[in-house]
Order: sequence, then C-alpha cells, then structure tokens
Amino acid sequence: MSQVIHKTAGGNAAFHNFHNDYAHIADPNERRRLALAEIDKAPFGWYHVRAIVVAGIGFFTDAYDLFAVNMVNSMLGVVFWHDAKINPGKIPNNADTAIKVATSSGTVVGQVGFGILADLVGRKRMYGLELILIIFATLAQALSAHSPAASIVGVVVFWRVLMGIGIGGDYPLSSIITSEFATTKWRGAMMGSVFAMQGIGQFAAAMIALIVTAGFKESLITAKTVAKCDGVCGLAVDKMWRVIIGFGAVPGCIALYYRLTIPETPRYTFDVSRDIVKGGSDIKAYVAGHAGGAPDEITRVRQKAEDASQLEVPQASWRDFFAHYRQWKNGKVLLGTAGSWFLLDVAFYGLGLNNSIILTQIGYASGNNVYHIFYNQAVGNLIITCAGAIPGYWVTVATVDTIGRKPIQLMGFILLTIIFCVIGFAYHQLNGKSLLALYVLAQFFFNFGPNATTFIVPGECFPTRYRSSSHGISAAAGKIGSIIAQVLIGPLRSRGAPPGSSASPWLNHVMEIYAVFMFAGIFTTLLIPETKRKTLEQLAGEVEGTPEFDPSNVRAGTHHKGSVDASADDIIPEKMA
Repeated sequence: MSQVIHKTAGGNAAFHNFHNDYAHIADPNERRRLALAEIDKAPFGWYHVRAIVVAGIGFFTDAYDLFAVNMVNSMLGVVFWHDAKINPGKIPNNADTAIKVATSSGTVVGQVGFGILADLVGRKRMYGLELILIIFATLAQALSAHSPAASIVGVVVFWRVLMGIGIGGDYPLSSIITSEFATTKWRGAMMGSVFAMQGIGQFAAAMIALIVTAGFKESLITAKTVAKCDGVCGLAVDKMWRVIIGFGAVPGCIALYYRLTIPETPRYTFDVSRDIVKGGSDIKAYVAGHAGGAPDEITRVRQKAEDASQLEVPQASWRDFFAHYRQWKNGKVLLGTAGSWFLLDVAFYGLGLNNSIILTQIGYASGNNVYHIFYNQAVGNLIITCAGAIPGYWVTVATVDTIGRKPIQLMGFILLTIIFCVIGFAYHQLNGKSLLALYVLAQFFFNFGPNATTFIVPGECFPTRYRSSSHGISAAAGKIGSIIAQVLIGPLRSRGAPPGSSASPWLNHVMEIYAVFMFAGIFTTLLIPETKRKTLEQLAGEVEGTPEFDPSNVRAGTHHKGSVDASADDIIPEKMA
C-alpha cells in the first residue's frame, strides 16, 4: 500500500517536527522500537542543547522567584512595618512564614495537578501554560499594594500561591519532556543541566538585588537603620522589591514561544495517544533538525485505527494505574522516589531558613546604614550560592551518567547525615569558620547528591503512561517536606529565646532532627532502581530479554523480542523479515 507524505509547518529550533520514515513497516510495535532507537542512540547535538535551555529557563525562573523572596521580605518589612511597635522596619515572623509557605503550598497543587494533566491530555498541551501562570502571577506581585480591605501579606500570599502552582507544574513537565527527548547515554546530564539552572536562578536573584541596591545607593544611605528608613529611603526600598520580583518574569517571556510550539513527545504519542505514525514523525523531527513535516492525515487516522489492537503497551486508565502500583515491585519505586524527596526537602529548606546565621558568621548580616545592610545581604547570598550550591549542581551533571544516580544519592544522604550530626552535637564547640565550612559542605552534597537525583530518577523510572503523574507525586511529597520544615521544625530553633529576640538556642537540636531525616533517606534510596545508561522502555519493564522485563507491562500475545547486546543503552530492535 502506497503512503503519501507531505511536509507541513510545525516545531521550532528546540523541538522540530518531520515526516515518518517507518510507515512501510507493517508491525506498529516494530515501527515504535525502530523510531525510539533513533532518539535513544542519537549523538549529542545542538538540538539537545536547545532543549536543555528551553526547559532550564523555567527552572531558572522557578529558583529566582523562590529564593528572591528571602531578600524581598526584608524590604517589605521596611516599607510596610516601618511604624510597628515591635521591631520597626522588620517583617513579623508569621507574615514572613506565610509568604514563604504560600509558594510551597501552591507548588504542591501544581506538581500533582499538572503532572496528572500531562498524562491525561499530553505534554504539549500543558507545556507553556505553567509558564504563563508564573509570568502573570509574578507581574501581579510586583504591582501589589496594601489597602484597608486586604493587607499586603494577603495580596502577596494570593499571588504567590498562583505562582507556586505554575512553578509546581514546571517540575514534572520539564523533567519528563527532557527525559523523553534525551539520548540514553547522556539523559542524566541533560536532566541534571535543566535542574542545575536552579543554582543560576539563585545567583541571579542575589545579583539583581545587588544591582538594584547599588542603583538606589544615594537614597538608602540617608537612613542609618531600617527603623529610620522613611521618606526617600522608604520610597527607594518600595521600588527595589518590585523591580526584583518583576524581573523574574523576563526569562519566562523569552522561553514561552519555544514551549508553546514544541511537538508532542514521541513516547507520549506512541504509548498514550497510540499514534505510531505521528510518533515516528516527531522523532524524525527531533533527530534530523528539519523545519517540520507530518504524514498524510487520512493515512495517519486509518493507520491509527488499524494499529490499536496490535499495540503491546497497556493503555492508560485509572484501573490500570492502581493495578500497576499495587504491585510491590512498582509501588516501592514510587515510595522510594517520593520518600527520598520528602526527607531531603525537610533538611534542604530547613537549612535555608538558617542563612541569616551563616551571614552573621561571615560578616554579611549588618551594616552602617540601610544601603550597607541590603548590599551585604545580597553579597552574602552570592557567596553562599557560589561556595556550595552551584559547584554541587554541575559536579552532578558531570558524573551522573558515569557514577550513576543511586550511588550519588546514597553517598549524599550518608555524608549529610554525618554533617548534620557534627553541626548538631558539636554546635557549641564550633567556631564561625568551622560552621561556615560545614554549611558549604552541606550545600555541596545536597546538590552533588539527593537534591539533583530526586529530580532526575522520577523522570526516568516510570512507564510513559504514568511518568508525569508519578514525578508530580514525588515532587509534591518533597514540597510537603519543605512546608513541614518551615512551619513545624524551623520555629523550634528559637525555643526558649526571649520574646523579640533573634537568638536560636535550640538550633543544635534542630540540626540533630535533620540528621535523622537524612539517615532515613538512606533506606528510601535503596528502593529506587539504578537508571544509568538504560532506555526508558527498559526501565519500564517493556523490553523482553532484559532483567527489568515485566510481562504485565506488555499485553499478552502481542510482544516481540528485541535483541539486546551487552551495553544497556544499545538496545537494537530486530527488523522484521
């Protein structure tokens, strides 16, 4: 039967769209294997770099918005609590916590919601919507104001919840889109590079704060303390926090076009949409780098109907979802990814709450006037980010495809357990330099450790039909851990301190609590598989002849054995005779 194929517009510089080269092969499962082999074994090229940048800009924006609030909240205190009777010029602890927790709460909703929707309606339809929400909520925050009907805290909390929903959606979508387009050999490095943009986002937040502070220097030096910052000083600070927040929308606007115009990931088209012809088209687009193309629509629709009864991958449904995860071999993986992320974020965000203590130790927590206070705060955050966080991210990128995900995560949890034990049990014997060194080491092994791998593994180890939902559930578990750290465990550090005091007499015990969470992470790590150099189909148990093969992931009587050589990433399907 002859096939008529026409080129059509579609795709962009990061994710292209082209025609299907496998329409002449009768078996749809064989066409699927041949097409996926192309993307799995493709040499690393510029189209991979563009994909990393497009997905990574989202994480840059996420981190910028999440971490800029630390500096913005101190500025909100100057503007809106200038006349407070207790600690004038400083934001109250309950308001500070509410603003920070609002983002995490919205993130939980976005991670689960967008994760499920991306499995139900497709990655393409959802990708970009979360970025639109982030951009809109960010600009709205920058224009927020106090009124008799709604306090500034209420307004900012409302917009940060919406922004958090968008940030949450970016986690599963950017992860799985990168993994489903990635070459098997460098999939970990690609996903790690996307996540490493968080470090760049943190750096940018501190840098923009530094630039804005320098720009308003003449106004800020007129006040010696935040309590006396009124008139031109107060007006300058009000402009500063709005500029810092508003800048977070700029990189999102740059990436929006590319996100809205990507083709659907071929794996989703194959396994969920059940459209083999279109899936092959999208893979050829990505690998060949052409402007666009698609098969004849009549041929595609007819072929889709004919292929439906022959496809070996089970069809997604709620019943199949629960049946899949009721099996311990599958359920333990979800428990391992969600549990590890939860335990990690309790300590990761909990340690972030103590930045002010570290800034004090390195001499960047105070100043002679308001200008020096904000300048030192920005520079101190730059030092902290560059010292441990950014190097940790990129060491993971460099080693994750050689050392492997599981060893890096296990090593990270073990070393973090030791570090938190040392900080907690020897806190009163440590001097400032020792405490700073341990803090930097903790930041390094968070990011060259579980903070990166808990993002990478859930994007690889689940079947395509539930990959986004499972990643979203795992990520949401992590954000619940961060909420617990901020609401329940964080306040414990000031237990026993006089009212209004900034002392942290219980900080050593809080660090001991974090050590317990890190120790528990060792055991959840044992539940996850090693995903290095294995195809996504092999990890899903769909490739016969591999140790991971699970007959329940292949419909009875339809599967065909593909040949597998000694290297796990070189799975070459046999061509039909």
